[in-house]
Amino acid sequence: MPEIPPEFWLYAGVGFLAQMIDGCLGMAYGVVSTTVLLSLGATPASASASVHAAKVFTGAASAVSHLIHGNVERRLLIFLGIGGVIGGILGAYVLTSIDGKLIKPFVNGWLLIMGLVILYRAWKGARPKPIAMVHPLGLGTFGGAFDAMGGGGWGPVVTSTLLGTGTEPRRAIGTTNTAEFFVAVAVSAAFIWALVTGHWQDTELVNVLWPVLGLIGGGVIAAPLAGWMTKVLPLRLLTWFVGFLVVGLAIWQIWQTMAG
Repeated sequence: MPEIPPEFWLYAGVGFLAQMIDGCLGMAYGVVSTTVLLSLGATPASASASVHAAKVFTGAASAVSHLIHGNVERRLLIFLGIGGVIGGILGAYVLTSIDGKLIKPFVNGWLLIMGLVILYRAWKGARPKPIAMVHPLGLGTFGGAFDAMGGGGWGPVVTSTLLGTGTEPRRAIGTTNTAEFFVAVAVSAAFIWALVTGHWQDTELVNVLWPVLGLIGGGVIAAPLAGWMTKVLPLRLLTWFVGFLVVGLAIWQIWQTMAG
């Protein structure tokens, strides 16, 4: 039996923390995990493929947890799932063909606006009132495409938009997390197809095997606890948490873009 290297436990801790945040607030697993992989020298395509491979397993565990705790709206799930699969496949193709960073400034601006809207709702303490602004099929398609191109982004884009347009927080978070499983499967399959057909020449995936296994292990352990916390956390407190996280992610990514 091969010896487990120390980096496995490091990534297991990262996976646990990332999945706790993602499972409770509907975002940040991909952002946190991808950032760590990139900091260790993985290419954007390798990092995105690795994180999505891990998300197949953590997403399955998270989806089951949210379904058990009644955090999922079925009709919304169908539209987000279909759109996410379509967008994820397109985004994976774009990432292996061109630089996906071109649309990042626009997405960051949208996230900042949605984050401020969510904070305003939390401050006013208003109950969710749905606004027919974005169809979930289109939202899922855009969220899936950006998620594949950025190695993370499904949660911030989809959850923040659903909350900004008035979806109940625990339903928005639970449904987004559940739909993410289907997106992760589609994106992973697209990367594998690109690798097999020679469209994407990259041999670095073997170098991140232990990190990926660590992300899976930590994430699967955290998923059931995160689903339960989403169910029991007070509505207004959950809204505050999500609002601050979205605004913080948007500001951080804008700063990264300007610094780069």
